[in-house]
Amino acid sequence: MKILVIGSGGREHALVKALKRSASVTSVTCATGNAGISKDAPCIALSGNAAIVDYCKKHAIDLVVVGPEQPLVDGLADDLRAANIPVFGPSAKGAQLEASKDFTKKLCDKYNIPTARYATFDNRTAAFEYIYEHGAPIVIKADGLAAGKGVTVAMKPKEAVDAIDDCFDGAFGEAGARVVIEEFMEGEEASFFAICDGKTATLFASAQDHKRVGDGDTGPNTGGMGTYSPTPIMTKEMNASVMKEIIEPTMKGLIADGIPYVGVLFAGLMLTKDGPKLIEYNSRFGDPETQVMLNRFKGDLAALLLSCAKGSIDTKHLSFTSDVAICVVMAAKGYPAEYEKGTIIRGLEEAAQVEGVSILHAGTAEKDGEMVANGGRVLNIIASASTIAEARARAYDAIAKIDWPKGFCRKDIAWRALK
Repeated sequence: MKILVIGSGGREHALVKALKRSASVTSVTCATGNAGISKDAPCIALSGNAAIVDYCKKHAIDLVVVGPEQPLVDGLADDLRAANIPVFGPSAKGAQLEASKDFTKKLCDKYNIPTARYATFDNRTAAFEYIYEHGAPIVIKADGLAAGKGVTVAMKPKEAVDAIDDCFDGAFGEAGARVVIEEFMEGEEASFFAICDGKTATLFASAQDHKRVGDGDTGPNTGGMGTYSPTPIMTKEMNASVMKEIIEPTMKGLIADGIPYVGVLFAGLMLTKDGPKLIEYNSRFGDPETQVMLNRFKGDLAALLLSCAKGSIDTKHLSFTSDVAICVVMAAKGYPAEYEKGTIIRGLEEAAQVEGVSILHAGTAEKDGEMVANGGRVLNIIASASTIAEARARAYDAIAKIDWPKGFCRKDIAWRALK
């Protein structure tokens, strides 16, 4: 097969590497990629759905794997299917699961999927009244796509009011034109991934993410500062419960509503005393969860994703090692707020020599022969071992060899598993 991967981050670097390992693959190309991805696959500039469809036709692409959410929301999968090009990713209607939190909440209401109580508002006065009535802690979310930054867990009413102001004052653009306010759920979070063929869903893997920017889960939410897989809290019994109570009713509900879903169903979960509840859905592979899940994957990923795209999951290609994998994200100082681009990164080759370590590029470029930072989240340091303690030690050993004064990382990734 000839594969085209869409995207330019660490998730896409992980996808490119895993697809290249697939026995069924002859070539992998990435649009648009980054400086690190270009070491593993040709990177091309393609802008817009029409250009991507045209490229696939001209180069006889057998499967398109869409990494980020925005192209899915923009209908890329629809346009590819209309041109009879197999694609792993949901339609624009299916991508509403991520593009609108209100859409997902209404689906949960309709099909009895366990989630937090909520209310949706399109004006701040009514939202303020809801806060004054319900108090805190409470969760404020921009309804639309906000790159993982439109969520505030408000421990005091004033924090909730400030978060509502941010949304309606345009801090998240159109994504904040509506606000979803949810009850605060207590428990442990987990990331759960199912792959879907339009009719059925199958468990792929689980991971645990670290959203807050600072050690000890402090500071603002980010796109993710690190993760590990598998997570001990997702036992066989818990996986079965999530499939039965959350994933399968979602698939049946989407089909009943005329939205057959093909691609990844990524459920952010809160494991409460009353059982697992859905926090929210994403309509694509997570970042940085994909990096650790695919580090452990040992099947034929291309054949697996193609079987989903063609409407019948072939689970014989679904296989993982027993190792644990950890990802530590290195970000530019200042992230998730203002940060500097173009700072030089050295020592990557030395870091990659640490046993069990690989380095994926999330936001890099090459300038004058040097690797430079070109985004907020810049590098993913992946390490695998038989235990989480050993994997973590390897990851931080590698980070110690990286010479990047303008970068930082959390020092406590996987603390829950070790605790």
